[in-house]
Amino acid sequence: MQIKNVPDDVHRVLRYRAVEAGQSLQEYLLARLVDEASRPTLDEVLRRAGDRAGGSIPLAASARAVRTERDAR
Repeated sequence: MQIKNVPDDVHRVLRYRAVEAGQSLQEYLLARLVDEASRPTLDEVLRRAGDRAGGSIPLAASARAVRTERDAR
């Protein structure tokens, strides 16, 4: 993987952060990429949530159950 035309100031900041983390620039950037890829985007989360079937309890009944539980505390 190559990234071309990285602005000098961006390269400088990333290189500094890598040194501060005790890593080479390559190690630092790889860790950042792995971290980024391991977390779903908001669109991915919403898509997965939209694919799930809803519950079988009507909203009003659910709200009453939550209110009853909260009032019992």
